[in-house]
Amino acid sequence: SAEPNFGSEKAVPASIKLAAELRKRATSVTETYIAYSVCEKLIKECASQADYTIPKRHEKNGVIPKGADGEDLGVGKGWWYEDLGLAPTFSTWAQITFLHMYILTVRLRAFPAAHAPSWHQHLLDHFFYSAEDRLVREHNIQARSLRNKYLKDLFMQWRGLLAGYDEGLVKGDAVLATAVWRNVFGGREDVDLVGLGEVVSYMRGVLKGMDGMEDEVVADGEIQFGDPKTQRKVVEIRSKMMDTPPREDEQSSGGDEGLPRVEQ
Repeated sequence: SAEPNFGSEKAVPASIKLAAELRKRATSVTETYIAYSVCEKLIKECASQADYTIPKRHEKNGVIPKGADGEDLGVGKGWWYEDLGLAPTFSTWAQITFLHMYILTVRLRAFPAAHAPSWHQHLLDHFFYSAEDRLVREHNIQARSLRNKYLKDLFMQWRGLLAGYDEGLVKGDAVLATAVWRNVFGGREDVDLVGLGEVVSYMRGVLKGMDGMEDEVVADGEIQFGDPKTQRKVVEIRSKMMDTPPREDEQSSGGDEGLPRVEQ
């Protein structure tokens, strides 16, 4: 399934039930400690979805290969790299991590108003700790000023991504697909449209699954994301809408504006 593997509501472990009782009595100070610890675990899960390494970085006199845009190319495994064909780079890792962070962020918005800000902040903070560590460990960027430049750029990307994905959730899959295409695929015209559809379907499925989970299950941090490839059969089903001529008011609606065109 494309939904996170965080167990069944019918069989909530005793430890989670205890945590739920403690959280009901928690002060804001206690809650921020809980959020700090759990968000560290959640970011590790998000970041692992598109993990990569740069073996040449650790070889004496090793020459790191570069992509067309001059970015360091690493080695990565899993659906995002092997099936979807994305390049194992820092930018790709950041965008796929962001995508999963966004899914968590949507769910965290439903936390009590007094607690949600701490969770949002710690989730973002732990991402930047992880990103900075990766810049040093895999890319040998030792200058703090240069790392800060990368991190500032990532923060701006995150702000824009939030707005784009939020708009997609409200306005529909065509708009969400445009946001995914722009962020994850870098706006490439040769994008795999089936793969793009799988990502959108995956996001919808995981969001739906998390929406039905109790706060305490999410706050326990035991979340494992699935694999978008499970959505291929769903994406390849021909919609009956495709055989229905568009109404006059739909012919120039522009709902797919910005998406790459498919040559007939």
